[in-house]
Amino acid sequence: MLDLALLLIRLVIGLSFMAHGAQKLFGSFGGGGLKGTGGYFETIGIKPGITMALMAGLSEFVGGTLLTLGLLTPLAGILIAGAMIVAILKVHGPNGYWLIQNGYEYCLTILVVVIALALSGAGQYSLDAFLF
Repeated sequence: MLDLALLLIRLVIGLSFMAHGAQKLFGSFGGGGLKGTGGYFETIGIKPGITMALMAGLSEFVGGTLLTLGLLTPLAGILIAGAMIVAILKVHGPNGYWLIQNGYEYCLTILVVVIALALSGAGQYSLDAFLF
């Protein structure tokens, strides 16, 4: 049952982050693409905006893909955790804890989940288990 639980967590978090990355990289799912995200990043002091949007988008998209597949799970966790730390520090932290006030509640939850996955491993239903 634990392996199934890890699979479910990986799929939901991984696919969500693939989509978040696609928003930043390609403008998918109503996202701003590199230009729009880069412009927003510039307004909150993350410069150069387009370069940092590319880095954030790649961290989310690649991290989400790896997590979904259960491939190089510790690296996937690090990539997503890095994005969440920046989101907490630069966007949500000043707003307090609660999500309803645009706080860091959601980002902290994701941060803890991906660190736990990186530490526990991806489980039996993963490419990590198959390859390593």
